[in-house]
Amino acid sequence: MTFFRKDEQLEQIGTEIVEATRAEFRELAPDQIALSGLVYDSPVSVNPGGALTAEQFWEYPVRGFSYRGVERIYPASVVKLFYLVAICEWLETGMTSSSGELERAIRDMIVCSNNDATNLVVDVLSGTTSGPELPPSPFETWKFQRNIVNRYYQSLGWSELEDINVNQKTWGDGPYGRERAFVGEWRENRNMLTTNATARLLHSIIGGVAVSSARSQMMMNLLERSLHPSNLASNNDEENQVTGFLGEGLPPNARLWSKAGWTSQVRHDAAYIELPEGQSYLLVVFTEGNSQNRAILPFVSQAFATAMKSLS
Repeated sequence: MTFFRKDEQLEQIGTEIVEATRAEFRELAPDQIALSGLVYDSPVSVNPGGALTAEQFWEYPVRGFSYRGVERIYPASVVKLFYLVAICEWLETGMTSSSGELERAIRDMIVCSNNDATNLVVDVLSGTTSGPELPPSPFETWKFQRNIVNRYYQSLGWSELEDINVNQKTWGDGPYGRERAFVGEWRENRNMLTTNATARLLHSIIGGVAVSSARSQMMMNLLERSLHPSNLASNNDEENQVTGFLGEGLPPNARLWSKAGWTSQVRHDAAYIELPEGQSYLLVVFTEGNSQNRAILPFVSQAFATAMKSLS
């Protein structure tokens, strides 16, 4: 059972977009793409102003679809969306205190997708730090503490979160010492997400029920991306998290809130989009094995935006 209401028209649109994408990019295998989408029909049934409680909000599922939405995939920097919600929960409940450095790290983690900033946030969330390998007993304690974010998400009781893993830092050149031991010899303990899990978390932020209405709005402020050509031209390519991602397939007068992720093996994006014609929707797309192809995600995005114009 999914958190969204399955819709036959959206299922057909999603299937057609996947087929069109694979026809355009023949190197993309069927098991190298996963996506989940939600449509916010007018009147938009999100949660302006936090008028609904979380319990009430989840009683009104929006319509949606998915293709391989339950497949576990390495998320790259999309995991930072999960660390964002977790640190807001810690701050809201007093599990940690705010500081200038923490606020700077939270912003840079999302706005710039900075790995060093993310790793500070993970340290604050878990009370652990990187360093040399540890003896067995202290390492067991360290691992238990590092898994606190996983335990938080399990406590929400969402079926989409049952198989995820969000306990690793994000790296440029890779982990060393205790971090390398923790990820496992074959990296079997690396972060793993599904497009359905990511879609539900982003939906909760849009709906104003992630932590609190005020915290959700703060998160939305960090996630908003400018599509104006002058702003994109002033940023370094992929670092703007629009070029080569879902935002590139949108008209410049659309609005975008997103978190992208990419490595040498994967290219992902999770986005909430408002088109100038008034349609609002959420789209999460994960691709594997074709990360250097910067045209796939914009192609999917443009196809979905076009489909939204004729959606009944």
